[in-house]
Amino acid sequence: MSFFDSVKLAPADPILSLTEAFKADTNPEKINLGVGVFVDESGATPILDTVHEAEKRLAETNTTKSYLPITGKPDYASLTQELCFGSELKSRLAGRLASAHTPGGTGALRVAADFIAKNLSSPKIWLSSPSWANHKGVFSAAGLELESYDYFDHSTLSLDYEAFKASMESIPAGDIVVLHACCHNPTGADLSSEQWNEVAEIAKAKEWIPFLDFAYQGFGTGLEEDAYGVRRMASNGGLLFVAQSFSKNIGLYRDRVGALHILTGSEDEAQRVSSQVKIAVRSNYSNPPTHGGDIVIAILGDPALRERWEGEVTAMRDRINRVRIQFVDALKEAGINRDFSFLEKQNGMFSFTGLTQEQAIELREKHSIYIVESGRMNVAGITSSNLPRLTSVLKSMLDN
Repeated sequence: MSFFDSVKLAPADPILSLTEAFKADTNPEKINLGVGVFVDESGATPILDTVHEAEKRLAETNTTKSYLPITGKPDYASLTQELCFGSELKSRLAGRLASAHTPGGTGALRVAADFIAKNLSSPKIWLSSPSWANHKGVFSAAGLELESYDYFDHSTLSLDYEAFKASMESIPAGDIVVLHACCHNPTGADLSSEQWNEVAEIAKAKEWIPFLDFAYQGFGTGLEEDAYGVRRMASNGGLLFVAQSFSKNIGLYRDRVGALHILTGSEDEAQRVSSQVKIAVRSNYSNPPTHGGDIVIAILGDPALRERWEGEVTAMRDRINRVRIQFVDALKEAGINRDFSFLEKQNGMFSFTGLTQEQAIELREKHSIYIVESGRMNVAGITSSNLPRLTSVLKSMLDN
């Protein structure tokens, strides 16, 4: 008998396990469209030039490896708040924001979940159907009760706004609704500014609390445009949670850099909330890692470096949008009967392709093309070198 005899083998993560399978695949023509990372035309996930410059400066000026404060450096909080809310709104919210530097957007979600579970009166957490797979895991692990709201029409592969709106109007006061600020993962279907306005009014009238997952700022329409939903909700005058990530727009995937912002009703509330956030952090990972956070400070805090970075974000977004068009055109030129024009209307790296679980498995097992079994594809993984093969395989599979 072993002490660990009762431990069962956990199921593999549906997305990260794809990367492991991809690495083990010996097919020289394998294509990875599963994991959510940006790649350039050569198929590599680049380190941004501004990140190289920031790291060079840090290497020359760092004088200590001592611990950071529990919620990170004040400069980090200020700069990430400004990127999230804009300078004018940030000033208006001064004193009401409780912020924390977290290990990635996932860390922000988990710290918020622990704070909610310990301090609030058992609200339910509402997730979109579908949503990012890890949302359920993070909030469930904190002991929170989950519900789902309507969001996506699988027959049209687009936002089902009327069903979504009806769901928003039915959610009880005091519950927390997780909304994707932009580049909805996994569908790529986003709300328009007019729809955000309407949802913000519903939230205000029904008195549920928005929780914006803001993982892809700049990858949708633009850095400012993608913040519309967050800023509209913050302008409501009510409470708000925001989980911010810099994995994608600064390319700091493995450095795990994020922020949690909680908008409260007063300075006194913000101080009390911040004190409880510190306990959630302290009992989890104690304090945040410094390297990635210092890169964010260096880039966002230097006007010249920030301008260069904004250009890099634009280039990444333009590549994603260009790939979407090229993919749709290639499918059309191949004579595939199915209409894939919806891909051009979606935002960000991800698309729900409408491919079935069986087709996703066939792509992986027979052709070494890796997408999530839900049919979600990372279009950012498509390059000019793998597009012809991808198109050919899809034509042979869909025409049979």
